[in-house]
Amino acid sequence: MLELIKTVGLGLVLILPLANPLTTIAVFLALSSDMSEGERNRQIFQTSLYVFIIMMVAFYGGQLIMNTLGISIPGLRIAGGLIVAFIGFRMLLPPHQREHGPEAASKADEINRSPSANRVNIAFVPLAMPSTAGPGTIALIISTSSQIKSGIAITPWVVAVAPVLTFLMTSVILWVCLRSSGYIVRLLGKSGIEAIARLMGFLLVCMGVQFVINGMLEIVTTLPAK
Repeated sequence: MLELIKTVGLGLVLILPLANPLTTIAVFLALSSDMSEGERNRQIFQTSLYVFIIMMVAFYGGQLIMNTLGISIPGLRIAGGLIVAFIGFRMLLPPHQREHGPEAASKADEINRSPSANRVNIAFVPLAMPSTAGPGTIALIISTSSQIKSGIAITPWVVAVAPVLTFLMTSVILWVCLRSSGYIVRLLGKSGIEAIARLMGFLLVCMGVQFVINGMLEIVTTLPAK
């Protein structure tokens, strides 16, 4: 049980800086201002469900997609590391606010054109993807899945249970954050959210660089064998 708790905790530590529910809050508040309370709650539930499904598909189906396309594990780690580092740099030095991103802007235009904001679904795009379960999160999950399947010393039942619990807890944390979005914004303020986003951006840059280093080291260590 202790091993399960440690594994789930490590998974959350790796995923949450990439998922970054605080930035999703900003996008959600920007796009849901004209929605009714019931519709907002429905969008929040759907977003959390979509995030869980995306992460599960990435973990259990990502390896198959990689094999089909002929993508190697070191290549995935290097590409994923570059994506994570790029996302981190954008969080450290944002060119624009996340709620002004292209996906959010497209949904905002759709909401403005719609006679009723309640008819526009913002749960999958942009809240679930790319705001929460974006390319960096998916690359991390696929890379972690490949590492686990390649022989990391973890008890088999923990390997079976930990990913599901990790993704479920991530979705629950996102649900709680979105349901409490108004309170969180009032508590932290815009400057507080930006400060946390920059701190997470720095962590993502470090994680991305480490992914690239690990991928390059794996390539180097396999050269003599070839």
